[in-house]
Amino acid sequence: MPTYRTKVSERIRLPSRTEREEALETAGYNVFNVDADDVYIDLLTDSGTGAMSDEQWAALHRGDESYAGSSSFERLESAVRDVMGFPQVVPAHQGRGAENVLYGSLVDEGDVVLNNTHFDTTRAHVANQGARPVDCPVDGARDPTARGGQFDGNFSIDRAREIVDDVGTDAIPAVVLTITNNSAAGQPVSVSNTREVARFAAEIDATFVIDACRFAENAYFVSEREDEFDDATVAEIAREQLGYADALVMSGKKDGLVNVGGFVATDDDDLYQACKHRAILYEGFPTYGGMAGRDMEALAVGLREAVEAAYVADRVEQVRQFGERLADDGVPVYEPIGGHAVYIDAAAALPQIPADEFPGQALVCECYLEGGVRGVELGSFAFPDADRPELVRLAVPRRTYGPAHFDHVAETVRSVFEDHESVRGLRLASDPPIPELRHFTAELEPVPTTTPSTTSTE
Repeated sequence: MPTYRTKVSERIRLPSRTEREEALETAGYNVFNVDADDVYIDLLTDSGTGAMSDEQWAALHRGDESYAGSSSFERLESAVRDVMGFPQVVPAHQGRGAENVLYGSLVDEGDVVLNNTHFDTTRAHVANQGARPVDCPVDGARDPTARGGQFDGNFSIDRAREIVDDVGTDAIPAVVLTITNNSAAGQPVSVSNTREVARFAAEIDATFVIDACRFAENAYFVSEREDEFDDATVAEIAREQLGYADALVMSGKKDGLVNVGGFVATDDDDLYQACKHRAILYEGFPTYGGMAGRDMEALAVGLREAVEAAYVADRVEQVRQFGERLADDGVPVYEPIGGHAVYIDAAAALPQIPADEFPGQALVCECYLEGGVRGVELGSFAFPDADRPELVRLAVPRRTYGPAHFDHVAETVRSVFEDHESVRGLRLASDPPIPELRHFTAELEPVPTTTPSTTSTE
């Protein structure tokens, strides 16, 4: 049973099939370009799209909008210290702002940054510094058919050592662990693997960074799957796992339960000073850093709510039930189900579409046409030149949709899957200059159907 009830509701409507067809064509077959009013169930992302609690709404009214020395910042700093264990905080307007602050302070041209799997903006920020992002997933993490790994989000130390042997330790300023592993279908990372990564980073004298966007969801999986933590609370697990890092980078729009905001946190004074001064240039003064005081207040409350047992259990179980419903309908999904989203194996769902015709993006578009459902492709379209499976992510906003909404999504996806042979592939019509970010703005067009040629008998 949900552990909350709804106080505010928002009307939504399902546009007609004709309206959806026109909207998708106008958007260049890229659902990022579709207006929200033209979407019925929006599973594009769980980032900043959830519903805040009454306590968070109340906290907004305490916002201290002072440019310097804001008391709202002090409450955010206190929450980060209590929940995550880090004393020094540099706020930013959202996660990618925090990434700019952190990686701009850590990474130089020619460097190599290791990650269990870089997500899109992380990869782009590393590349923007002139460095090379390298993924170190464990075996099976990129195989949607593997089914069964308890911690497929883990970081492969063996793969990382291969990179060290190739480039040397001096070229690697940072080792990053993303929890949960968004690009590996939201799979969790174990605490034991976190310890191993911390030791490896210390061994090569690299800064160990945890991308903590979904730290509470990850801790919930640890409580279920890692024997050492059978009797530990989500809050205790989160505090221990994060404590192995030298720094955190955080989008508050995920497990901060807010609609905007993020931060860098560290216990390294030199890194803190570097981040603080870079933040002044790109984000704002260190006691607001691109966030309004009211938003820092809401984030401070959200961090504490995110590790409450009832909340996080409800959150993860809702996603799990949704994924199991799709699997029961025969839809090929990545299993076990991740913490924030259900990932569909588009290559298996649309076997007639080759990778160079973007089967994931074709599936995203077809789900929108069929039922007004918006998801996102995380395959060859979003990650060109990267070895990624053809996945479609249906990300679940927090505390937003109920069972009937997910019934509609499941019926939509099943309908598309059952009629998959009619779905056509897509090709690029425009290609933005930053390949790591092309899926946000690129436009596509359907691949023309081929007709058999005829030969005259005359």
